[in-house]
Amino acid sequence: MNFEHENTKIDFVKHRKKFFIFSGILLMTGVILLVTLGLNLGIDFRSGTTVEVLADETVTAEEIAGEFQELGLEPDDITLAGGANDIARAAFIGALGQQETLEVQAHFEELYGNTPNVSTVTPIVGEELARNAIISVLIAAVGIIIYVTIRFEFLYGISAIIALFHDALFILTVFAIVQMEVNIPFIAAVLTIIGYSINDTIVTFDRIRENMSYEKRIKTFDDLARVVNKSLVQTLARSINTVLTVVFAAAALFIFGGEAIRTFSFALVVGLVAGTYSSLFIAAQLWMVLKWKQLQRKKKQRTAEPTEA
Repeated sequence: MNFEHENTKIDFVKHRKKFFIFSGILLMTGVILLVTLGLNLGIDFRSGTTVEVLADETVTAEEIAGEFQELGLEPDDITLAGGANDIARAAFIGALGQQETLEVQAHFEELYGNTPNVSTVTPIVGEELARNAIISVLIAAVGIIIYVTIRFEFLYGISAIIALFHDALFILTVFAIVQMEVNIPFIAAVLTIIGYSINDTIVTFDRIRENMSYEKRIKTFDDLARVVNKSLVQTLARSINTVLTVVFAAAALFIFGGEAIRTFSFALVVGLVAGTYSSLFIAAQLWMVLKWKQLQRKKKQRTAEPTEA
């Protein structure tokens, strides 16, 4: 479908207030859910122990849980990995003691002939990982706003960053609802989504800047709205095609990739959809509102200068 020739039928700008209200309600709901339900933090961000059992045959989560029960232990989570589900990872919130660790290793070594790999995250390490994750996201955000400001202008940068925080909070909201485990792969997914989202936003901004250069003068809000709407229509097909390609790949990873990367792939799917939405309906629309206010201020300043003189 040729979206550009149908720009009279597609009016993104007309419904901008509906998009803003929808996103506002979504963000408020997200904050409430994060405060009440919270996130299901994995042991990457809490103190705990992971026991990786290496079997020589296919195992089930129930079988592994039963073996731990014989030792008087109850894992908080068990995931299976390996081509034949011959690897089981048991997570314990709260670190196992040295004696318990030795008993677990001896038990499964006798059972399967392989010594389990045991890794422990202390509270200090968990706090450090959480702090580093937040710092990584903030550094990425600052770098993006500087880059966009230099390449375009400051208003583009502000709009892009607000859209990115919109995407991040949307992902956190979804994870608060479904209570999937938040771990290091989740942070990697968020940073990946930021890259995709800002790329889509920059393409849209570049088209807006190009179309603005063709305008002799923006006299009314309708003139500015027409430029933004035309730019969105021109980039619509590209945005949809790009996100569908990546979403299909991420969905395939989610379905067939196994438990080890399920969090990563699910976060990618959710984030890519949110990123496309924010690029089309939040970033560009927000820039338009801010730009119009800037043009009005400049107009008032020009009008006031002869009077002051």
